[in-house]
Amino acid sequence: MDADFEPAPGLRERKKSDAHRRIADAVIQLMADGRTDISHDVVAEVTGISRRTIYRYYADREALLSGASTRVRELAGSRVAFPSSEADLLDTVPIYTGFDRIAPIATLVRSTPQGRAMRKSQKLERQESYRAATADAVKDLPEPDRTLATAMLQVLHTTPWLEMRDHWDLDGEQIARATAWAIRTLLNDLRTRKGRPLDL
Repeated sequence: MDADFEPAPGLRERKKSDAHRRIADAVIQLMADGRTDISHDVVAEVTGISRRTIYRYYADREALLSGASTRVRELAGSRVAFPSSEADLLDTVPIYTGFDRIAPIATLVRSTPQGRAMRKSQKLERQESYRAATADAVKDLPEPDRTLATAMLQVLHTTPWLEMRDHWDLDGEQIARATAWAIRTLLNDLRTRKGRPLDL
């Protein structure tokens, strides 16, 4: 048998994948509708998926929001992901053009309390990813400056989209160009400061 052959997913896997997608899409739609009462019960009501099944896939509300956050990244594009390297940090075009593609959802995620809660549901995963991606660049800094530099790079990697779109009428490619320049500038500074604190 060919070692590269992968059988098509079975019916059970397809049903599971479809249920995950329907649940996440329902959470996103509930947020878009301004609902603040997002829960397993509400999602069960709007999807027709049993409450028990939803709990099986998402043990608590935070897991439910995390699943929706992952779905938003999927909708924005396959290359919209947490970074694992400096190269990923600098590759901002897929992120910002992906946000343009799903602008109403991306705006919702960035500007509403529910959207912020959804993003915060993956806070630890996000922190670990950015710490790994920036580890070499910040390794000579004292703490808390390592954390400050990493946090600033994370902000530049995804956060400016809404502000630059709303206040400067820029599109994803333009925003990507500006943020890649800013990230590159900070990485170059970190390489040449030889461990000096950020305020020196």
